[in-house]
Amino acid sequence: MIMKVYTKAGDKGETGLLGNLRVQKDHLRIQAYGDLDELNAIVGMSVSQKSLPHELQICFERIQSELFQVGTELATPKGKKAMISFIEHSDVERLEQEIDKMEESLVPLKNFILPGGVHAAAWLHLARTVCRRTERQLISLHTKEPVRAEVLEYLNRLSDYFFVCARFVNMKNNHDDVPWIAPKKS
Repeated sequence: MIMKVYTKAGDKGETGLLGNLRVQKDHLRIQAYGDLDELNAIVGMSVSQKSLPHELQICFERIQSELFQVGTELATPKGKKAMISFIEHSDVERLEQEIDKMEESLVPLKNFILPGGVHAAAWLHLARTVCRRTERQLISLHTKEPVRAEVLEYLNRLSDYFFVCARFVNMKNNHDDVPWIAPKKS
């Protein structure tokens, strides 16, 4: 049997969570995993850039899969069992280790930098901001329905990861970060 892309089930503003629970499309859970989906697409745009070093392409494919894990967890209503493993603290620690490794080759920051640089770096700065928005959505959801601490930690660390990746990509492409110079008060 061939599955159709459209089901018409959401035509009246509802969508389904795993386990056939119907909720409004503006439910906090749906907003949060909608932001995750947007973030995943931006990571995909980063991967498609020629300026992205090969070692990051491999990491980003893993991260895209991890974002699907988080999305699946958010689509699983409380009391329902998911058929996949969830993000764990070890995933957060791996991001921290990868951040530390990249930072070894970067010039330490002395002031804020402007988002940008080569194409892949610019996409990663966008990924960082969408990741922060996703994190804010998760916090809003968490005030109504508990979200596991590992998910909150993962998204928080992931935005840091994208920031360092953007700097790393610029460095690998011989493009200096552009410092933000605060205007002097006259």
